[in-house]
Amino acid sequence: MPPHWPRHVPIAVSCRGGHPENVHHGSFAVVDRAGRVLAKAGDVDTPVFTRSSLKPFQAMPLIARSAERLSLDEADMALLCASHNGEPEHVARVAALLARVGADESALACGAYEPYVFRFNGLTPPTGERYGPLHHNCSGKHAGMLLLAETLGAPLAGYLAPDHPAQREIARCVSHWSGLPEAALVRGLDGCSAPNFALPLRSLAQAFARLASPEPDPEYGQAPQRIARAMSRHPHLVSGRGRNDLFLMRAGRGDWVSKVGADGVQALASFSRGIAIAAKCGDGQLTPLMVALVAALEQLGWIDDGVDREELARLLPPPMKNAAGAEVGELRAVLHLSAA
Repeated sequence: MPPHWPRHVPIAVSCRGGHPENVHHGSFAVVDRAGRVLAKAGDVDTPVFTRSSLKPFQAMPLIARSAERLSLDEADMALLCASHNGEPEHVARVAALLARVGADESALACGAYEPYVFRFNGLTPPTGERYGPLHHNCSGKHAGMLLLAETLGAPLAGYLAPDHPAQREIARCVSHWSGLPEAALVRGLDGCSAPNFALPLRSLAQAFARLASPEPDPEYGQAPQRIARAMSRHPHLVSGRGRNDLFLMRAGRGDWVSKVGADGVQALASFSRGIAIAAKCGDGQLTPLMVALVAALEQLGWIDDGVDREELARLLPPPMKNAAGAEVGELRAVLHLSAA
């Protein structure tokens, strides 16, 4: 196996008649604010693309520099970090953010597609409805990048170019929080056309543990605390109806900040513990990742009296049934976290 391929391990398995049928591989890192790996499964060292789990750190330079000047409230900050459903509240707030720098949806370079709210809630889109860039799940992130460009005195046009001042500032922020030199960052293009970075799961987990720290950061001040609390207090803006980040942060009852990334990435931090989890499902599927994540929370002892178990149960799929309604199998966690 080439050295740059992650060495994942089984984390979940679908069983039929009690016998394994499909095995999902992945990796988990449990890390504290000092970067100590407390527990792990699989490969925590090979970089994996962070996708939307990176959004708090893409929003941080703007919030550190211009939160007061632009009158950004907690709900705005949550939306800047969102992979939202494209529900009316999401769309209206993104439009209001753009208006603060005299822009509209034509400035967004994220593209457009049918809002997530339909797919994740089993709903049929209205016939003939038009959906634009405001409905894109990353429109809040892109609005933040445009606001950052304005803050830096840079042109709004071309804001996604890697050498644009806004993207250079974001790369510097990712380097700061990941502990990796900018030159060592593995770079790629996200689904929304924004630059994205691959990080070791240990680095992503430490970044989230630090994000949930009560102490100000030497470089970004109170911005990490403001972002983490905004996300935790406004999970409906970070995701929306029927989404795992909404369920996770509600389950944590104010102690968890959570962010999903496309193709099977999840990061979650506990404010009270100063510990974070970063996980990747190797085949990019979200459902087996959530089954394994709940198992990880159980193994770590995080599912206690302070957790809303009903919200957590929403992450778990029902038994598998065939077209006749007969129960034919289930998806089980086989994740085993070991001490580092």
